[in-house]
Amino acid sequence: MANRPLTEPHPSRLRPEDPQRERICAAHAAALAAGEAGYPDPTTGLFVLTAGFLARRGTCCGRGCRHCPYLE
Repeated sequence: MANRPLTEPHPSRLRPEDPQRERICAAHAAALAAGEAGYPDPTTGLFVLTAGFLARRGTCCGRGCRHCPYLE
C-alpha cells in the first residue's frame, strides 16, 4: 500500500485544484468513518469506492479507482 493516509487520494486521481475536491474528500471521509464501502459522487451521483474498502480487497484491481490505496 502507498505511504499516505487513506483519506488522501493520489493527485493523479483527484487533482488538488479540482473545484469539487473539498466536497469529494468530505463525502469520502464520512463514508470511511461510517465503515461504508463507498459514497455517491457529489457531482455525478455515481457510486465511488472508499480507500478503506479497496484496501480490504488486498490488491489493486487496475480500474483507475479514485481512492486506490495502492498508488505510490
